[in-house]
Amino acid sequence: MAATKLQPELKNLAYRYPHLRDHLISFKRITGKYPEYKEDLTDEDKKIRRPNVIYPIGDLLFAHIWGEAGQETKYYVIEPRLNEEERVKYRTVLEIVLDKAVQGKTPTSDEEFTDIIEEILYKSVVIRKKRRGASITSILRRLFKFDKKVEVTEETYEKFRYRLNRDIVGMGPLEPLLRDRYFEDIHVINREITYGVHKIFGMVRTNIKWESEEEYERYLKALGERLGKPISDARPIIDARLPDGSRLNLIYSDDVSYRGPSLTIRKSKDVPISVTQLVKWGTLTPTLAAYLWLALENDMSIIICGETASGKTTTLNAILTFIHHDAKIYTVEDTPEVTPPHNAWQQMVTREGEGGKGGVTMFDLLKAALRSRPNYIIVGEVRGEEGRIAFQAMQTGHPVLFTFHAASIESLVQRLTSDPINVPMAFIGNCNIALFQNYIKGKGVRRVTSIQEIEGYSKQFNGVVTREVFEYDYVKDEIIFKGFANSYILEDKIATKMGLPDRRQIYEILKERAKIIERMVQERIFDYHEVNEIIKAYRLNGLEGLPFSLY
Repeated sequence: MAATKLQPELKNLAYRYPHLRDHLISFKRITGKYPEYKEDLTDEDKKIRRPNVIYPIGDLLFAHIWGEAGQETKYYVIEPRLNEEERVKYRTVLEIVLDKAVQGKTPTSDEEFTDIIEEILYKSVVIRKKRRGASITSILRRLFKFDKKVEVTEETYEKFRYRLNRDIVGMGPLEPLLRDRYFEDIHVINREITYGVHKIFGMVRTNIKWESEEEYERYLKALGERLGKPISDARPIIDARLPDGSRLNLIYSDDVSYRGPSLTIRKSKDVPISVTQLVKWGTLTPTLAAYLWLALENDMSIIICGETASGKTTTLNAILTFIHHDAKIYTVEDTPEVTPPHNAWQQMVTREGEGGKGGVTMFDLLKAALRSRPNYIIVGEVRGEEGRIAFQAMQTGHPVLFTFHAASIESLVQRLTSDPINVPMAFIGNCNIALFQNYIKGKGVRRVTSIQEIEGYSKQFNGVVTREVFEYDYVKDEIIFKGFANSYILEDKIATKMGLPDRRQIYEILKERAKIIERMVQERIFDYHEVNEIIKAYRLNGLEGLPFSLY
């Protein structure tokens, strides 16, 4: 994808935004090409092997994706940049704004904080109009001895406005990456190297960097203070939640992070991805989604397994729509990521203690869950002794959902029964389903690769009896349903609970649910809340509640 001429819309934008114009001129001089401008990216863009695309990410910001043969794909943040004279003035303005901001009332939201900063900025500068000779404001200042103010051009004023909001309200140099809706994860390796995982173009190296080690160190310490978790050589690792819900892991000491202090941000999604969107992407099939629908509607316990960045939490959030809308949900997490669409939702988050006192662990919260009479208990991720409580909850009749790091049913059982979790082997039979999801590197996609039904504990073999009902074909990129007329969960658990006179009728119900999912995809119904409302309508009114014809 290359262009020798600027598109009209990109030309108009370059005229309005000098920093965009400067980037385009520089890029053209080096490569002899112009990028293609797009308002939005689509799944079709994933097919582009050597992208040269520019798109807006809001408030003066643009992103430019550039891929060359044999080199890693680059991601350029195009934002207003300060020249040397402007940097000197900006430091002065920043001091004024910070000094006056702390003297006023405490803002209750980012929007209010932004308004306060912009008001102080406006009162701290004099905007010089472009004209010959001295500006009228500078002449008046000399005549009437006005309070000292920083004189700036209109263009510089807009730069300062952006930078103040970026550095004080936002996340500093990383703010553009957090605003880009196509970014999933941000990986700061050190002050000079920052990568990101882009939904369309995969891993990209960005042009984000800090000018000096001192500036980078100040940034990290200020970030820790802002989140209420100060960092130091004595406490070099912190996990925290950013105001937008994103998860932060920061490793400060270069004794631990050998290439320099580093951090990772896993971006939060304001609205969960819908199950129909996962079907469109191929992560699930309509039949697999219908299987999970029946399972969750009938109080089955499910473990969602996979490696890091395999999409476990995304799938968990998507399938929560299948739990009855009147159910009471109890969630337990270290960092809030689970967002069920239920009104009766009791959300619990762990708390670190000071000096060994006052802490509340996942173990504590899960014990409390058993006294709260929830219809479903959802644990963000099981890593330790809380796993025993989760399985005890299943044993007492509470359906439980949680995510877990395991690549196969064998490794799942092995990790659950070993330190530090130590779930008794006999307890694992209380779970019903283990779902395994992976990121397929060769194809750059996420897929459910297996669903194992857990039939129960075998005392004779001191192990659990399992049955695979869905299997992924890596060659054909296809999820195969092996459970037709052979599913223990559908026939012996769900059909019995639904009171079906013939257990095989469950497969007709499964087929109808799969058809509903398929029709929603065909009708391009991907909004999470709209999908939730359609499933609720079907639950209440059957096929008549659907906004489309099924057959």
